[in-house]
Amino acid sequence: MKTRILIAFVSLWASFTFAQKKEEIRDLFWGANDPYKSVIEIPEKWKNESAVVIYKNENYDFHKFGVNVTYTSSTRKRVKLLDQAAIKEFSEFSFKDRFYSTKGFAVKKGTNFVGIKVVKPDGSEKIINVDEEAVTADDRKKIAISGLETGDIIDYYFYSVEPFKTSLEYGFEPVENTLGDEYPIMNLKLKFNTENDFFVNFNTYNGAPELKQLTTKGSDRQYELTAENIEKNDFPRWYYPLVELPCYKFQVYFARSGAFEERANAFLPEKESIIKKTVSPDEVLTYYQNKFRPFGDLGEIERFLKGKTFKNNEEKVKEVYYYTRHQYYTRYVEAFVANEAKIMEPFALYGYYPTFFSTEYQFINHFMAFLKDNKIDYDIIVATPRVNGPIKDLLIENNALVLLKINTENPVYLQFFTPFKNADQIPFTIENSDAYVIEVTKQKKITKIETLKLPSSTYEENQTAQKINVSLNPDLTEVKLQRESSFFGHNKDGEQPDKMYFFDYVDEDYTKYGTSPLLSLVKNKKKQEQYTKEFDALKNKLKDKQKEEFKKSAESEFGFTIDDHSLNITNTGRFGKSDPFTFTENFTVKNHLLKKAGANYVFEIGKLISQQAEIEEKENKRTDNIYMPYPRSYKEEIIFDIPEGYTVTGLDKLNKNIKNTTGGFESSAKTEGNKLVIKTFKYYTNYYEPNANWKDMVSFLDAAYQFTQEKILIKKS
Repeated sequence: MKTRILIAFVSLWASFTFAQKKEEIRDLFWGANDPYKSVIEIPEKWKNESAVVIYKNENYDFHKFGVNVTYTSSTRKRVKLLDQAAIKEFSEFSFKDRFYSTKGFAVKKGTNFVGIKVVKPDGSEKIINVDEEAVTADDRKKIAISGLETGDIIDYYFYSVEPFKTSLEYGFEPVENTLGDEYPIMNLKLKFNTENDFFVNFNTYNGAPELKQLTTKGSDRQYELTAENIEKNDFPRWYYPLVELPCYKFQVYFARSGAFEERANAFLPEKESIIKKTVSPDEVLTYYQNKFRPFGDLGEIERFLKGKTFKNNEEKVKEVYYYTRHQYYTRYVEAFVANEAKIMEPFALYGYYPTFFSTEYQFINHFMAFLKDNKIDYDIIVATPRVNGPIKDLLIENNALVLLKINTENPVYLQFFTPFKNADQIPFTIENSDAYVIEVTKQKKITKIETLKLPSSTYEENQTAQKINVSLNPDLTEVKLQRESSFFGHNKDGEQPDKMYFFDYVDEDYTKYGTSPLLSLVKNKKKQEQYTKEFDALKNKLKDKQKEEFKKSAESEFGFTIDDHSLNITNTGRFGKSDPFTFTENFTVKNHLLKKAGANYVFEIGKLISQQAEIEEKENKRTDNIYMPYPRSYKEEIIFDIPEGYTVTGLDKLNKNIKNTTGGFESSAKTEGNKLVIKTFKYYTNYYEPNANWKDMVSFLDAAYQFTQEKILIKKS
């Protein structure tokens, strides 16, 4: 009885404490000291906007006590709704009560607090009871806000507390935001609190106001950034907001002592009391001097090279790269899958201390050892994706990509591998940008740092080529399609991980390099049979999931439902940018594309090149510059079997030719015997276009979209 009373008391006390915490947080935002409690008016210049943010407040707080660290963050917005689109936007909220994270060395368990209230034009308020009105679905809570009207204000906050324990160094997730939003903002305030052992990199860009220090009390430090009258941005397609809009970036790193500071994966300031705003090239050099050195057991590579000859070092380096990708990465993929599925504990099967590369540091140091041993000159490249801005503004180490530049006759750029990385291609995110090159003398000593321009690729190299054979069933009620797709260069980058599971490529590597699959390493025959049965069941389950994903992907591409879909991968495309990723598909379309018109049929044949970008009227007047991922092209060939006893008309609309410096769209259609042959070619020429060139892009984008709207008449002879 006493135990039950005690449990009840503890439970009651916990509930009381939690409720008290919620009240404290509510008062923090909506209490008597809220300066925006009565603000409901907006500037005349924004009366025709969809919504206006009266006040936006962001808070970030980092504190510790012994091994206990607490990260608290919050966002509050007070938004005036001016039309139905805004009412729809703010009529539903979704959030999590609790969350778990195992990033770095810490296991974190966090709690979210949410507050929402509606303020009517007369100033009356209604606080939403989130606990009672929220509905749980898919591990999240959703709450609908009913009764919203034009002129209402919705005032809400999200408050997150992440307490955790760590005795080691720990890097918090970087934060990178524009000041502006999709709605204008009247007042913005960002507050930032920290103390000893928390190292801060923080800077603002593109005209954003600076972070200012407020007070220092003991070890506590407080900073603030404020801004007013921030215009909205539509954040259009093909745009890099952090490159052009006022923004801020920061990362906080926790390190208790000099030893932890040296291990930190960050460009730390000299002292906790200094906010680091810039990272000089020399600091980049010093940081990587301490990270990279030739190191690793080359026994496996030496055995691979034994008895092999190569026409030059370029070929040798590429072959070793692909071998190490398998030896230290894909060879263990099955093991990680089996371990995660709890089929078996597989890693002991690879011997004592098997080597698996999980970071770019491991890969680079090991490959440096190979290059040093083979007396092949190389340098280290440090770049940042173009979406982050120029390399001179590099502030957050997470934003740095590190590659090796092998100084062969044709330089080879090598990056930490995934199962699909090529040895003759750099990431498209850093192509055509300035980067730091760290020179390495005598294949081992890092000496100096300079800036260089990274290579570009062309739309011819980054191409998708598709051939579609189209026929109708005998009673002309279904469209049957067989498609062969080939992806080259960067056009493979998204398709390969999207289409291939581990079982689509590991056997290829086992065969190529003569290594053994996971289950063949199990010597106990009974165990091997058991694991094989379980592993096959897992793969079959994944293949069913993969098949459904293939179908959904094709439906998303075309914009209509399909039936009887099958896909067969014919080449993985994993050994060079010109080595295509290819697959064939077969499917039918039953309720789309074809419509009966008397004795004839209307065929929406233009839709077979898949959905194209539709430029809406509001997009025509663009003021933002255009940032493309990379130059690329798409080639289609459609071969339609004309049904016996019919002819086709309306081909003139399928012939288009729009070309300019930004790109183009070309199409042609002609009959060859009983077949209609249609060819299209669309391409984007550059990485960047000034907004003045937008009208040129729109001209060929509109032509491509219009092509998808064209129809032919299948006419009874």
